[in-house]
Amino acid sequence: MSSFDTAPHEAYGLNQRDTPPSTTLTIPIGGMTCAACSARVEKALNNLAGVERATVNLATEKATVVYTPALIRMSAIKGAIEKAGYQALDFSKAGALDHDALQKAQEIKILRTQFIVAAAFALPLLYIAMVPMMGALAPPWFSLPFPKALAPMDFPLMYALVELGLVIPVIIAGNRFYRGGFKNLLHRSPNMDSLIAVGTGAAVLYSLYNVGQIALGDFGAVESLYFETAGVIIALILLGKSLEAVSKGRTGEAIKKLLSLAPKTAIIIEQGVEKEIPIDEVILGDLILVKPGAKIPVDGVVIEGSTAIDESMLSGESMPVDKKAGDPVYGATINANGLIRFRAEKVGGDTALARIIALVEDAQGSKAPIARLADVVSGFFVPIVCAIALAAGVAWFAAASAGRVSLPAGKSPLEFSLTIFISVLVIACPCALGLATPTAIMVGTGKGAETGILIKGGEALETTHRIDTIVFDKTGTLTEGKPEVTDVVPLPGVDGTFLLQISASAEKGSEHPLGLAVVRGAQRRGLELFPIGRFQALTGRGIEAVVQGLTVLAGNSKLLEERNISLAGLEEPGDRLAGEGKTPMFIALDGKPAGIVAVADVLKKSSPAAIEALHRMGIEVAMITGDTRKTAAAIAKQAGIGRVLAEVLPQDKAHEVKRLQEEGRRVAMVGDGINDAPALVQADIGIAIGSGTDVALESADIVLMHGDLTDVPAAIRLSKQTIRIIKQNLFWAFGYNTLGIPLAAGALYLFGGPLLNPIFAAAAMSMSSVSVLTNALRLKRFNPAKNSPGA
Repeated sequence: MSSFDTAPHEAYGLNQRDTPPSTTLTIPIGGMTCAACSARVEKALNNLAGVERATVNLATEKATVVYTPALIRMSAIKGAIEKAGYQALDFSKAGALDHDALQKAQEIKILRTQFIVAAAFALPLLYIAMVPMMGALAPPWFSLPFPKALAPMDFPLMYALVELGLVIPVIIAGNRFYRGGFKNLLHRSPNMDSLIAVGTGAAVLYSLYNVGQIALGDFGAVESLYFETAGVIIALILLGKSLEAVSKGRTGEAIKKLLSLAPKTAIIIEQGVEKEIPIDEVILGDLILVKPGAKIPVDGVVIEGSTAIDESMLSGESMPVDKKAGDPVYGATINANGLIRFRAEKVGGDTALARIIALVEDAQGSKAPIARLADVVSGFFVPIVCAIALAAGVAWFAAASAGRVSLPAGKSPLEFSLTIFISVLVIACPCALGLATPTAIMVGTGKGAETGILIKGGEALETTHRIDTIVFDKTGTLTEGKPEVTDVVPLPGVDGTFLLQISASAEKGSEHPLGLAVVRGAQRRGLELFPIGRFQALTGRGIEAVVQGLTVLAGNSKLLEERNISLAGLEEPGDRLAGEGKTPMFIALDGKPAGIVAVADVLKKSSPAAIEALHRMGIEVAMITGDTRKTAAAIAKQAGIGRVLAEVLPQDKAHEVKRLQEEGRRVAMVGDGINDAPALVQADIGIAIGSGTDVALESADIVLMHGDLTDVPAAIRLSKQTIRIIKQNLFWAFGYNTLGIPLAAGALYLFGGPLLNPIFAAAAMSMSSVSVLTNALRLKRFNPAKNSPGA
């Protein structure tokens, strides 16, 4: 590596105690054809000093590299890819996905053309090669038309030259295998192309040798031509590659659907003049005009006008949301009826839609731990296959030459061993190993995104299917998060209206949903709120404030007990209200109890259905809340939850999750992703509830965009189905190669069975990777609605 590609800490002003910041780079890679290729590139990148972690995804054909710019430059990373024998493709983030789609479409078109050309010449080549043989074996009444001028025994040289003429266009159509295969052999890094190139190349070279023998007068060599074997193998593999490319394209349809949501242009207002520009040219601060029926181009805040906006693509809510000046709007949502002007606040990759697309892309490019064995095997697969092919060929040649094996009629020891050699090389399929996991992850995470379930990566996807316990936060997760004042219970001598008025005045400084509910309750009753002299939030207990010269305490019973304030006269109504599922807020004025303001939060309609679905799946469900045990028990009973973790302070939620894990449970935590962040991180899987506009990407492994709790069992079902598909794919990939390679090496022939023809070996290899892809595409039929009762 050159000196300007890396730099010591000192060159960047860093000492040994500093930790240089790392960054993530995604690089499209050209020239990868199988798992051996992706394994080789991954190894080359991980061996670079300054690269923390690199993963290469064969399905997406991209490398994700976490590296330290202070230690290694991007040019060195790309250079390592080039040195490994592949191309590090350049792309700009803007329009990268469109470019990628066009590139894949062009690749499919080229492969189809190459297959058509190869098939057009391979089929007559196969006919010419097989008909004379069939004629000798067929009954007298059966015959196929065949030109006499090509009769192999009468005109052997003409016959051989015609076969040579037909195989040349096939070789040209399949030149990608020879270019890539021999290039990787020279780099001492053989891949699938190398197996095809060596196998078919050996058949062609041996056949060319025999053409020379025929030209010299040895007409018996006409029976030793293998041009049709090479031609048909190439045609079949091109067919398999074409089908594979189409299937791989379909695995990325989720990204295309998300991209199609974004408008292409925006109408900006410059100096009072409307101007339509491409969306990529919109900058922060632009004033944008949106007409009725048009899509919002980027995220921003309404400056002028009012309308209703369809935000279903983000929130899942079908009803349009009313918007006025000061309200936020989000790119790709639809303006239903009004004319609005808004100021752009987030553009390009910072918009809500762009963040969702980036999350899905990252997830699709990630790896699951279940794929580790396949990754290890892929790194050694091709050299091992080459060794097996060579060993089998030499062993059979030696045995046949010594007369220890009876050969098929008309075959010499060299021809017999060559058939074995070619069959082993051609049947081996590292592609199936390389595609088994990433294709399933691509389709699974993509299907999740389509249904509002954003899964951050392969590891989260795999861990989710093992979850046996789910903990739900109460407020805003199981409940609507919009509590209302239901009861005001003053003690004797205290006016109820004044109690609500002063409590609401004290809560003005609070951001807690319960405090805001008290403020709303007073405002709806037309009560004027007093100014606050001093305010302090007491985490997990309540608030303390000075209002109208009175020290106001509002919170749970613990708060009053801490201040040695008697609960006499409040315990009975407090217990009764808690038993009704309401949250009693105990109020004290100047150190004396004054009464209770009760607040209730309505359970979400989807909560009982989601809990029931989880119970049917055999998953234990718990609820965690800071509420009193009685209030929590009442809410849990409504939702159908048996285990309640009540009176838990926000900072202790993570500890409660850890206690469950210490019981040997695999725990998922479901919360709002902000207040519950420590618990989300502590859990085996953190699931954040919220719209796509405030996804808690840092703390959650899964984000449910629509806020519908039935998406929780849907996410678990999606994980289970994806892992099931991955296991099926890996079983097929390993099983195919474990059985196929010995068969091709002559295992059956050794015990009197048939010898595998290289043409059938090529057909099996072509279909193996296609079958893995087709199996993964079954995930596209995933239906989250099956989680609902009765579905």
